[in-house]
Amino acid sequence: MIWLSKKRYKFLMILPSLLLYSMYIILPIVIAFYYSLTKFTGIGTPEFVGLSNYQLLFKDPLFWRSLKNTIIVLGFTIVVLLPSSFLLALLLNKKMKGGNVLKALNFAPAVIAPILVGLIWVFILDPEIGFINVFLTKIGLEELALKWIGGETLTPYSVGLVESWRILGFIATIFLAGLTTIPREIYEACEMDGATGFQKLFFIIIPMLNETFKINTVLIITFCFKIFETVIQLTNGGPNHLSEVLVTYMYNITFISSEYGYGMAIAVVTFVITILFTGIYLMFTKKEVES
Repeated sequence: MIWLSKKRYKFLMILPSLLLYSMYIILPIVIAFYYSLTKFTGIGTPEFVGLSNYQLLFKDPLFWRSLKNTIIVLGFTIVVLLPSSFLLALLLNKKMKGGNVLKALNFAPAVIAPILVGLIWVFILDPEIGFINVFLTKIGLEELALKWIGGETLTPYSVGLVESWRILGFIATIFLAGLTTIPREIYEACEMDGATGFQKLFFIIIPMLNETFKINTVLIITFCFKIFETVIQLTNGGPNHLSEVLVTYMYNITFISSEYGYGMAIAVVTFVITILFTGIYLMFTKKEVES
């Protein structure tokens, strides 16, 4: 097995993965950027127009509306999902009867197709037929029966809630894996020193899960910037594109309006914004650790 330690053999080992990654990740990004510099309907020959699509993009109010909605979804999801999934992981990490069943049920929403998740929540959040408003009306609280989806204000928060529910188990499972890596001896030492549960949580568990928190935050950022099926099922971006997020707006421009070049410009900008958000977060957390 000595040959595995040589650099050229290591390169040969990773070459198949590198080729697949280049073919299915790098190449599509390059192709999308090329088409973003063209006027193209998906049929015929693309017409090169330079940065015209990007100039149009930054003057497009619907693009800024979609970006605003996406950022609201992201902020809401991080605030709700990180602490709730962490607390759920702490609960599942305790030894209890039926613990394995609870862990399986916890992960169940993550394996449901997002389009079905959206359909389930339509029957909960719909202003007319949704369970919440029907229930509030039945008990005489009609004033609390709001337009949870399909309105201008609450829709992004509802999308964030649905997305949080969908990936709660996935994020909690990663936290749970991190909790299992903390040596039992550390807990025993804390107990011998008389540390309380809160002291163990804030001075042992959370600091030792610093990298896990980073991983989960990056995952949430990427999940939120590629939300598609949930929004399509809940509101289809309506009314009048008021509930669009970046990916649904890109889809509508590309495949409904047949403005392929402009749609690819939106896709490229979405990709760049995702990288920027992730990079800024990682840089910020790195500085915190170093300080």
